[in-house]
Amino acid sequence: MTVPRRAAWLALLAGLLTGCNVSPRSTDVTVSGHGSSGAAERAGTVGAAGSACALPVTFGIAKGWEAAAVDGLGAVASGGTDGDTADGLLRQGPVTLVCELDAKPAGAVGFLRVSTGKPGSGDARAVLRAFVAAEDGTGRAEYRTFRSGGLSGVRVDYVHTVELLGETKKESALAVVTPHGPVVLHLGGLDSEEHDEMLPAFELAQDTLRAA
Repeated sequence: MTVPRRAAWLALLAGLLTGCNVSPRSTDVTVSGHGSSGAAERAGTVGAAGSACALPVTFGIAKGWEAAAVDGLGAVASGGTDGDTADGLLRQGPVTLVCELDAKPAGAVGFLRVSTGKPGSGDARAVLRAFVAAEDGTGRAEYRTFRSGGLSGVRVDYVHTVELLGETKKESALAVVTPHGPVVLHLGGLDSEEHDEMLPAFELAQDTLRAA
């Protein structure tokens, strides 16, 4: 990625991100598993009590990635917003952002974000569809089922068009439902090149996903 393009994307991530309305085209793929883009080296686990983020699930962290809990109250303190506003900023569809895994220490620019919802939000497919629908500018979504550690889930690979830059980039997400509610893992990067570089870390998380 060139320096100007990286700077432009970083500006977007700082708050200038806007989407265009692209009518989503989705395809259901009735297969289990996924195509691997290469193996990521595991360097820890997140999700258990005492880890960086306590979650309804646990999964492996790729080497170099750093996990941190996302606290809505912290957003209020730093941004001067009220609780409802902070929750709205962190919410996408039926789930709310609670944990971020940062790829920058591993040499990429992007995040693996974990969001959770309340029990009764729907099955994994319904939750994931609502999550994607809540993001403007999405299209060419391909859904597939998978199983990992006794959990049944749904994964989607799709594209997101950013109107400000006039570019389309790849994104991936997956959803599982636990007794404590749904969990969505979302991989977003600056562009499709960064996405492909980070995809092994996402697939490591998928392959090692377990109920906490």
